[in-house]
Amino acid sequence: MKRKILLTGASGFVGRQIARSLVASGHRPLLALRPGGMERTGLGSDDADVIETPNLFGEAGDWWSEALAGVDAVIHAAWYVEPGKYLDSPENMHCVEGSLRMADAAARSGVRHIIGIGTCFEYRLPNDHITADAETGPVTLYAAAKLSLLRMLEKRFAGGPTALTWARLFYLFGEGEHPARLFPMLHRKLSAGEPVALSSGDKIRDFLDVAEAGRMIAGLVDTGQSGPVNICSGKAVTIREIAEGIADRYGRRDLLTFGTATVHPRDPMAVVGVPNVLRR
Repeated sequence: MKRKILLTGASGFVGRQIARSLVASGHRPLLALRPGGMERTGLGSDDADVIETPNLFGEAGDWWSEALAGVDAVIHAAWYVEPGKYLDSPENMHCVEGSLRMADAAARSGVRHIIGIGTCFEYRLPNDHITADAETGPVTLYAAAKLSLLRMLEKRFAGGPTALTWARLFYLFGEGEHPARLFPMLHRKLSAGEPVALSSGDKIRDFLDVAEAGRMIAGLVDTGQSGPVNICSGKAVTIREIAEGIADRYGRRDLLTFGTATVHPRDPMAVVGVPNVLRR
């Protein structure tokens, strides 16, 4: 029998891929969405059920208890991620508070599995071989909030019947990506014949298609894998290699200029994970 799964953040970059993968594997998820959010998931009314809320992180425990009635597993993909603001925004603390209310209600409602979404930036960086038990050391409020939530959930569910999984996302690309991010920016400018100013390009990254990330996270429901899980490819690639690979599709390496763009001071030299996802 398929379990009842509640998914938050299903209209987001990662969440919509999780939702689609759940449906593809035979589940009918319950999606907690803002009014009108169903359209952005790409799913139809026959694929999923919806519970609407204008402010997911502002809902009280009683609201969550009602929403979680009969739910077997929760995938919590919602968070504040406004580009250019989310890394140091106080909204991260609001997300922690709301997530804790949800988790407490889940425990009281008998939910047996909670899957939270973390970030590779919880780890101490740089590191080109990040195992799931690697040392942590967040340097942004966003990463610190994610790690703090994990630590509190670990204590909340210790010794109880609720399993906790923490899926840490690495560098994702693909459908629905913000246009200012690396991949869409390169395609947009190179296809238009515009020059592209880049950093030196020597930084090492672990990129994964967001559709594959969605499949990995959705699969955690069926495998029941608990603990920290790296959602990554395990493959190291430099920014230069990515840029030149995309430029070659257009035959326009001449438009790339390396070493001219400003680099954020907190941008680590290397971020490469070691995958540990159990396959269905």
